[in-house]
Amino acid sequence: MILAALLVGSGSLAVGQAGIDAPVLDKLKRLFPAAAAFSPKEGEPLHFTAYSTDARGGKTALGYAFWTTEVVPLERGYGGPIVMLVGLDMKGLITGIIIGDHREPYGSFSIDMPQFAAQFRNKDVRDPFKLGEDIDAVSRATITMSSAVRAIRNSSRRVARELIAPPPSQ
Repeated sequence: MILAALLVGSGSLAVGQAGIDAPVLDKLKRLFPAAAAFSPKEGEPLHFTAYSTDARGGKTALGYAFWTTEVVPLERGYGGPIVMLVGLDMKGLITGIIIGDHREPYGSFSIDMPQFAAQFRNKDVRDPFKLGEDIDAVSRATITMSSAVRAIRNSSRRVARELIAPPPSQ
């Protein structure tokens, strides 16, 4: 009986709000610092929804977070898949990018550099996302860099098309 209580209690340390693993929840909070709650991963394409709450407890969606590998699974860098968590607000602006996992055979010098992720903050999904034009190639890892940019562009645009209402026409 005591062992069962210990096992149940220890599980709550690894899983946070809405059944989201604590490390993932931490990343979601970094992408949406104003969020009061997050949905579990759901929908098509798979995503988390970030919510703010008002004084009455009503929830308003702030945006979506998604793993690039779950939205565009065939995109690969030099060493294989590049796992990135991307935040996208309700206007189609990227709130941030967090590099999850990737493998570079010659060291961590490409997309791990902070300036790579920083240049995507507040970038609109309608921007070109072209290396050497509106995206700086911050390293010489051309294959991985190109693949990462394509993964961010294509997954962000797909999520925006599926989940965000288009802006009113002028």
